[in-house]
Amino acid sequence: MADHAHNLRARSWNTDGPVGVPTRGTTGYNRLRKADRWLVAQLRVQALLRSAELSGREPVAIDVGYGASHTTTVEWARFLRSVAPSVQVTGLEIEPSRVLPPRDGVTFALGGFELSGMRADVVRAFNVLRQYDASQVRDAWATMQAGLRPGGVIIEGTCCEVGRRSAWVLLDQHGPQSLTMAWTPGCLERPSDIAERLPKVLIHRNTPGHAIYDVLREMDAAWNLAAPLAVFGPRVRWRAAVEHFHTATGIRRMTSRRRHSDSSLTLPWSAVDDDYAAGSFLPTGDSH
Repeated sequence: MADHAHNLRARSWNTDGPVGVPTRGTTGYNRLRKADRWLVAQLRVQALLRSAELSGREPVAIDVGYGASHTTTVEWARFLRSVAPSVQVTGLEIEPSRVLPPRDGVTFALGGFELSGMRADVVRAFNVLRQYDASQVRDAWATMQAGLRPGGVIIEGTCCEVGRRSAWVLLDQHGPQSLTMAWTPGCLERPSDIAERLPKVLIHRNTPGHAIYDVLREMDAAWNLAAPLAVFGPRVRWRAAVEHFHTATGIRRMTSRRRHSDSSLTLPWSAVDDDYAAGSFLPTGDSH
């Protein structure tokens, strides 16, 4: 039987109850580790959480749609507490049968994109919107944005079943700020293979004429230029490829130069949004 879960649609964005529809709920241990590591390494997020503690307030983090298991929410809490020990983490599920009693310092509640009426410093919504209709992504974003505290952020994205390939958007109250693509070195034949894990708002735009398509082609071209370094392994080759990428495109660098266990690339949203990126750089063509 065909799986049409990717066409889920919320009935209404204006309701007093939970906003959204139940999803498949699949999850697994350490599945979201790449996004979790990246999030707590961001100076902006560190400052956000620590400033809340310094003001005498416990920071609030909400995990929207944690699925059939609590594991990734509890893992996220551990990452966040490495920055702000007092952070209060709540997992929300729109499916009542999945709501759990508190455990491992995390609370669970019925709710969806409306954040169950809470005000959050950090929101995570992973592998949720991928199952929705693309036309509803912006409404889901806006609903979560309405629940952010000043300076708050949302990390929304998707990953493969075991977490080796992942991509996410970082948003604040003004809108999307960046796109990050991350993968385990050696698990992709070429960087553009990450396209299958792009966030819902971008995945259908990976066709000629769209900014994200051009970005992925440039990533492949840079990877090919770095081929002489393949003998040193995929991590070293990718670090060189990132340098080639930024030189060729002129896109502002957001990826840290320090060594990471993952291969990753963080780009300003303007580089992948068609409304901003038109004419921002000239793709090298099919040099790969």
